[in-house]
Amino acid sequence: MTRTWLRRYAPLIFAGALAAGAGSPAVAEELRIGFLAAMTGPFAAVGRDMVDGFQLYLDQHPNAFGGATVKFILEDEQAKPDVGVTKARKLVLQDHVHMFIGGILAPTGYALAPVSTAEKTVYIASIPAADDLTQRQLDKYPYFIRSGWTSSQPSHPFGEWACQQGYKKIAVVAADYAFGYEVVGGFQRAFEECGGRIIQKIWPPLGTKDFGPYIPNIKSDADAIFTLMVGPMSLQFPKQLAAAGNKLPVIGGGTSYDEFVLPAMGDEAINGVSPLQYSAALETPANEAFVKAYRAKYNKVPSYFSESNYTTALLIDKVMEKTGGKWPGAEEFIKMMAALKIDAPRGPVSFDEMRNPVQNIYIRKVERRKMFGYDKAELWNTVIKTYPAVSQFWKYDKAAFLKQPVYSREYPPCKFCE
Repeated sequence: MTRTWLRRYAPLIFAGALAAGAGSPAVAEELRIGFLAAMTGPFAAVGRDMVDGFQLYLDQHPNAFGGATVKFILEDEQAKPDVGVTKARKLVLQDHVHMFIGGILAPTGYALAPVSTAEKTVYIASIPAADDLTQRQLDKYPYFIRSGWTSSQPSHPFGEWACQQGYKKIAVVAADYAFGYEVVGGFQRAFEECGGRIIQKIWPPLGTKDFGPYIPNIKSDADAIFTLMVGPMSLQFPKQLAAAGNKLPVIGGGTSYDEFVLPAMGDEAINGVSPLQYSAALETPANEAFVKAYRAKYNKVPSYFSESNYTTALLIDKVMEKTGGKWPGAEEFIKMMAALKIDAPRGPVSFDEMRNPVQNIYIRKVERRKMFGYDKAELWNTVIKTYPAVSQFWKYDKAAFLKQPVYSREYPPCKFCE
């Protein structure tokens, strides 16, 4: 009876083995990526840029990272930290993602990082720039890594640059929340160490639309105005400042003149100077190719929000290439990503020992010009100076830097304010 059973079923067993992979290609592993962006509300345009940047990379690499098939799951976090936490938990507990990416605001980054720890899930902060996530609080977040920047990272060299331009006294007008404090704090420290003075700080609430109560109070004896605006504020403030007859030079944090808002701005933006790790006008072959591909697909110039998420996808892809498309586990993934050195549209990117990018910082000046063969003269952030390989600690000793308080509304104190 045994021989009869074997004669009857052995061919079927052999065929089943072939179907299971003994003689056919293995089924690709699925890499589940959760993505948190504001798709509704006042930051929806920024959220769209984030998604578009990541999606462009997926399209260019047929949804496969290192051979793993990517399942991309988008959730609307509405630029609200509590919503972001709820959506991140959904991604982990219901969708069983290997990682989640994104969030927009610094407070959202601070809210999402503990979720990654509690759920032992990779969190890549492509946009939230909250300084302490890769500084004093890093030990709390073993599954966290940043692909973007710290808020104060561009501000340190920019403070030095502003001093070298001959500015002596600067008035600050900046959004009243953690990101604003950290951008201003880094600038103030470097600027004042170089001999400059911050003589005023004005803090409009996040989301302010009418700057009428603030603009008349800007000190007239300042040499320049330093502005840090985000979202729709970036569009409204320079228009209202120009309408008020301002004659002072205007400089500011990178989001004040980023490409997400430049197409909607007019001549009031011209000559505005800001620092950031990316400019769409960066004249390198890698960036020109990125700008042209992005513009061909979305009919707009990529913003830093776009590039940061495109580069995030690139980093994930490079890790998965090293594993042959196999998920290495959260701890090993973080270790492997932190060891990468890549060339991105923004330029060379590596990581410091606290899992924050080391990258070029570009001083950018808004000019109306033609770029990359496009016929129309448009507003671009022309690169006027490059600070290579800038870390989050700039020229400062890391140990000494970490002993100081995180930049805040009160630190550094405004010792020259009246």
